[in-house]
Amino acid sequence: MALSIWEILAVFAAGVGAGTINTIVGSGTLITFPVLLATGLPPVTATVSNALGLIPGSISGAIGYRKELAGQRRRIIKLGVGAAIGGLIGATLLLALPSTAFETIVPVLVAMALVLVILQPRISKAVQRRREHTGTEARPDGGPLLFTGLMLASVYGGYFTAAQGIIYLSLMGMLLDDTMQRLNAVKNVLAAIVNSIAALFFLFVAHFDWTAVALIAIGSAIGGQIGAKVGRRLSPTVLRALIVAVGTVAIVQLLLR
Repeated sequence: MALSIWEILAVFAAGVGAGTINTIVGSGTLITFPVLLATGLPPVTATVSNALGLIPGSISGAIGYRKELAGQRRRIIKLGVGAAIGGLIGATLLLALPSTAFETIVPVLVAMALVLVILQPRISKAVQRRREHTGTEARPDGGPLLFTGLMLASVYGGYFTAAQGIIYLSLMGMLLDDTMQRLNAVKNVLAAIVNSIAALFFLFVAHFDWTAVALIAIGSAIGGQIGAKVGRRLSPTVLRALIVAVGTVAIVQLLLR
């Protein structure tokens, strides 16, 4: 499909914005997806083109957070397996289910994730007190509960991707004893895995708009570096507030679709 110069600029700018916000919080798809639809792309084509285009942004953001990724290899490998499985299931569902299948449950999931993000400091303190009382130590990988939760979140991520980062952060913040910045770094890697698995699946069974893919890919890669520079400087409180703000906008936009 041929794009006008203004549509090209709009898709590229959306890619930069999505790469930036995805690296810091998540929900960048809520920027790119409406722009792709506005250019006349069908919803499924827009979804798969967006998923492939955002991969460089996720990788770029992960590279920007490489300092925070230090010492988390085993955690990432284990959680990455769950993310890959969930992403593949979600990609399959995108082609098998009607486009409205997730519209009811997604705003509820994001709202629940935001509540967990807000309550995360209190939950973490309560969990820590319980561990001290029972003499148990936190599991560095979050255990089966986190693995299952992230896999289910990745099913949604492979289906649509919007706000999956917020769900990841809420689950990891509740079940892992670590800083928000280090968890955000893991979130970027998991998002890259889900997008890559879904896009690889789509390559064989779906139609892409390669102009849109290229524009979003270049823009999101630039945005990933911007997001890493900005996000790494935010305090946990500010980062948490930004997550809630972006998540609230995401819920409103999802409800109005």
